[in-house]
Amino acid sequence: MGPGLAQARLLVRELAGEGVVRGVIGPREVPRLWTRHVLNCAVVAELVPEGAVVLDVGSGAGLPGLVLAMARPDLELVLVDSALRRVRWLEHAVAAVDEASVGPPLRVRVVRARAEELAGHETADVVTSRAVAPLDRLARWCAPLVSPGGQLLAIKGGSAAAEVEEHAEALRRVGLLEPEVLSCGVGMLDEATTVVRARVGHRSAQARRRG
Repeated sequence: MGPGLAQARLLVRELAGEGVVRGVIGPREVPRLWTRHVLNCAVVAELVPEGAVVLDVGSGAGLPGLVLAMARPDLELVLVDSALRRVRWLEHAVAAVDEASVGPPLRVRVVRARAEELAGHETADVVTSRAVAPLDRLARWCAPLVSPGGQLLAIKGGSAAAEVEEHAEALRRVGLLEPEVLSCGVGMLDEATTVVRARVGHRSAQARRRG
């Protein structure tokens, strides 16, 4: 059993216990923490370039950011949430996993902020989110956080294609180009994870920042 799997098991244990107590996960979700939450997020790692800095907006229970940190020790994760309750949970979960010494220390930093407050202060190669907001609003918040040449990865449900079609112009206005709907974990999960990926072009990002 590799360290990533051992760490994920620890996270599931913490979510099923302290996570429910702290209200970051509902008790009805406990039986499907692996299938609906952890594995659903872990397969997104296949879209992240090696050694990337990843900023997870609205990290909440640590999904997908904390799971990505466990699946890919080469990544550096910034977990962002605006609620003190969830930030304290994230700090607790990172400490609990690290103290168990089941693998290398997680390369994770927890930040309490709203995404829109981070513009000009934080940038990342990849910005992730899961069930945070409609795509147009999410794009407005996240585009300034994506480094030139980077990408937004938004985990979405069955309405992903319709959202892309509806909000394509909104994405273009903030410099998010080539939006596409991808399926991760095909053949591995009973239900593949749907991800909207959009890229930031070098010129678009630079022009947006000058503006």
